[in-house]
Formats: sequence, C-alpha cells, structure tokens
Amino acid sequence: MKAIVQDRYGPSDVLRLSEVDAPVPAAGEVLVRVHAASVNARDWHVMRGDPYVARMAFGLGAPKVRVRGTDFAGRVEAVGDGVTRFAPGDEVFGEVDAAFAEYVRVPAAGAVDRKPANLTFEQAAAVPLAGNTALMGLRDAAGVRAGQRVLINGASGGVGTFAVQLAKASGAVVTGVCSTRNVDLVRSLGADRVVDYTREDFTRGGGTYDVVFDLVGNRSLADCRRVLTPTGTLVLSGGGVSGGGSLLGPIGLIARGRLVARFVRQRVLALTAVPCRENLATLRELIESGAVTPVIDRTFPFGEAAEAVRYLEMDHARAKVVITV
Repeated sequence: MKAIVQDRYGPSDVLRLSEVDAPVPAAGEVLVRVHAASVNARDWHVMRGDPYVARMAFGLGAPKVRVRGTDFAGRVEAVGDGVTRFAPGDEVFGEVDAAFAEYVRVPAAGAVDRKPANLTFEQAAAVPLAGNTALMGLRDAAGVRAGQRVLINGASGGVGTFAVQLAKASGAVVTGVCSTRNVDLVRSLGADRVVDYTREDFTRGGGTYDVVFDLVGNRSLADCRRVLTPTGTLVLSGGGVSGGGSLLGPIGLIARGRLVARFVRQRVLALTAVPCRENLATLRELIESGAVTPVIDRTFPFGEAAEAVRYLEMDHARAKVVITV
C-alpha cells in the first residue's frame, strides 16, 4: 500500500510517499481502508523530533513509527478473529498510529467507533485527537459546569474550535482568544466574547475565569493564574512553536505547572489526552445532535501530505487540515 513515511527527523521534506507492506488484522483487530486523515500538531512534533526531550518517546535517532498520522476515517475492509463490533463495510473513525496510509490496523476495542452519520469522511477524520483533547480537558480535567466562565487560549485551532463548542454545550460562558482574522470564526462557534490578542492582552483585561484552557503555551503560569478565580482551574495542553530546535518546548511550562500546583489553591493541571472508544462515542452523539461541528480549513490530496503538515506547522492554518486518501 501507499503511505507517508519518514526515516529521519527534519522539516516537512523528510516526508515522502512510499510503498510499504499493508497491515493484516490479527485477532481482535479491524482493517480499515482510509478515506481521509487529519493533521495534528503532534505530526510535526514527531516529524521534527521536537522538543528534543520527546525523542526519548518518539525514537532517539529516528521515529520508531515510520508512517505519520493519527486521525482517520474510512470503511472496515476486514476483521480479525473474535471481532463482533464491526463488519466489513462499516463506516468508522478513530485514532491510531500510522494513519497517513491507505490502510490502518486498529484494535476493535481501541479508539475506533462508528462514524457520525451526518459527517463526510473528511469531517469525521478531523474529530478524533482534537475532539478528544477538548473533551478531556473541559469535562474530565476542569469539570466544566453550566454558568462557569471559561477562557480558551487558542480558540481558533484544531482543539480550540472543539473546545469552544463543547464548553458552550456544557452551559458555560465562553471567551475565546485568537488573532484578528479568526475572530468571526470563533464567534460563529458560539463564543460569548472573543479577544483579539493582537489588540488586547487577555491577562490584563481585568476579568476572571473559573477555567482557563491553555492550548498555546505562549504565556507564563503567572499570567494565566492572574485571570483565574482564587479556586479556578488552569488546564495546560501542548503548544510550542514550529521553529524547531527546542529542548523542552511546552514540556517546560507543564513541568513548572505541576510544581506550582502543590503550593497554590488554584488547580493547575497538565492534560494527558488518552484516546478511547467511549470518548469517540460521546463526540459522535454530540455531533449527530448538532451541538458540535468540526471545522476544516483546507484539504490536501494524499500525495501532498508533506505540504499539509507544513501548512499546519507554519501557523497558517485555522481549525483542522485534512488529507484525502
């Protein structure tokens, strides 16, 4: 089959379209023919091996997993022994390593679920990682409730566009932080207030929030805590810049947050978003009810996957970037 592979760390030109062995489903697994896959910040982090400390997990000299990609949507092609949840022809979406490929092999009990009936494959592929991160950050980590004031830093990004909608679906009063060109987008997603960071510093505006969900990692802990209520919650999730060559990247901020959390009344949490089928099912239900809609900036053909990653990496993208396979 064809797949997007890399054999060394570097910029997007290390990614290439290549022939690799097609996976064969073992017992308890399903084989999915991929129709669409989406790009996440994780893809360029792994592509570059950045921050350097993360190479202990990615692979020291080169990525352990040669094929990039995580999010997919497609049709079940075959099932392994013992699989009863899925049958060939089922339309599914989910999260698994090596999704930039014509086929992926996924544990049937893992992060794969029926595709939302009202979405195209491209829209469905935009959901898993970003939607799961937003859901776990707001529901599981912060415990967002109706009437709470929630600020989302990075509201126009892949995770941010889901976070705005999920916070509103929870009944929160939502403030989104983004650049000038994305103000209308974030407002259209339901944000009650939108802060254009090129014109206003959200940490100096005088307002306070019950929850700050930081998806950018471009402000200090002191800045973020300044706008929290005395018992508010700060959730740190990723961030970092695409210039490459950083030792710690957003990991440094997350480590400081864990240290500070021991000494303050405010809750400072570092989010680890773990893929799971149950969260995909929750997202599917919210999408089919109309409460949440994935937003796609651009789609790229499979052969231009390297350009799709570069487009997201260089901060030109808003919301999600999708590759059609």
